[in-house]
Amino acid sequence: MDIFLQQIINGLVIGSIYALIALGYTMVYGIMQLINFAHGEIVMFGAMVTITCINVLVGNHISLPGPLMLVAGLVMAIPVSMLLGFAIERIAYRPLRRAPRLAPLITAIGVSIVLQQVASLIWGRSYRPFPNILPQTVHNFFGAAITDLQVAIIILAIVLMGALFFMIERTRLGRAMRATAQNPEVAGLMGVNINSIISMTFVTGSALGAVAGVMVAANYDQAHPYMGFLIGLKAFTAAVLGGIGNLQGAVLGGITLGIIESLGSGYLGDLTGGFLGSNYKDIFAFLVLILVLVFRPSGLLGERVAERA
Repeated sequence: MDIFLQQIINGLVIGSIYALIALGYTMVYGIMQLINFAHGEIVMFGAMVTITCINVLVGNHISLPGPLMLVAGLVMAIPVSMLLGFAIERIAYRPLRRAPRLAPLITAIGVSIVLQQVASLIWGRSYRPFPNILPQTVHNFFGAAITDLQVAIIILAIVLMGALFFMIERTRLGRAMRATAQNPEVAGLMGVNINSIISMTFVTGSALGAVAGVMVAANYDQAHPYMGFLIGLKAFTAAVLGGIGNLQGAVLGGITLGIIESLGSGYLGDLTGGFLGSNYKDIFAFLVLILVLVFRPSGLLGERVAERA
């Protein structure tokens, strides 16, 4: 039972991260019917910029509590990721808005590769360790262990997802996003600036991606320029699992995928005597993607048609 509970905790932590990243995918798809495969690289940039900022503070002997150093890194990483998301939409996607769907899809893959190479030129190809600035207190919970960092990741993810849902449902910007998702032409006739709304969608998703990137780096104690590819594919799988274009589905898909991955890798390792386990955990995400596409292409909650974003 304690092993099961431990795997559930691990799944909730990584699932919360998947959910945050999946929200970026599903918001863009809900408005533009576009899969932004470069979103994983925005997550990576958020992690790398944060690590760089923290290292600069530590290298200059600036004495601050660890959480404040992390906040300082986020203060730099979030605007960088938002600017990057804005530039990607403005330069790469906007000129192709009325092009056949294959053109922006290929462009998204190209932008992803370009961002990977830019990051490798800036930071190199090696892994960058996450600075040891956060408390490592471990709490026992019915035989399972959970750290302060894992608790913080889950709580912060819940707060950010709640804030996003509030923005979408209760603010003028959210209403404009929902109107654009339903019918861009009619929304434009009603006075909605479609270009600005699409840009804000990319910017919002990029901000969430930056925070998720820092969560990934802090949880695994490292980051590297190619980390965005795999984490992005898993988050895309989570979005498809929940129902692409459906915000609630993205959250459900992320949590579900995280728990499936954690339980699968944990129990598979036990059944095979450690031969298979955490090293093969990535297979579960793509197995889930295949099964969903075959048996339920619309996802667990279904694709939103009238109110996708």
